[in-house]
Amino acid sequence: MDHPHLLVHDKEDNVGVVVVEDLKANTEMLCVVTADNSDFRLVVKSDIPIGHKVALSDLSEGQTVTKYGEDIGRIVAPVAVGEHVHTHNCKTKRW
Repeated sequence: MDHPHLLVHDKEDNVGVVVVEDLKANTEMLCVVTADNSDFRLVVKSDIPIGHKVALSDLSEGQTVTKYGEDIGRIVAPVAVGEHVHTHNCKTKRW
């Protein structure tokens, strides 16, 4: 099996985490769901650093971001599938 580019912790997650250095735009990523070891493919839209999140579906402003099966924040600007999810488009709900 190839090494994964992206890990998704739970089937309900709408973001995954990049687990390789120097992930480049237009790479077809191998994505692994750690809950059941299933996998799927997804094309990343931009260069994304290791440890950062990628949208697994189109996300609208105000939508909840789910990681580890948990609410980790809300989308503050639209994000397309395969795009970078970070502080420029995702904020905590605590403040």
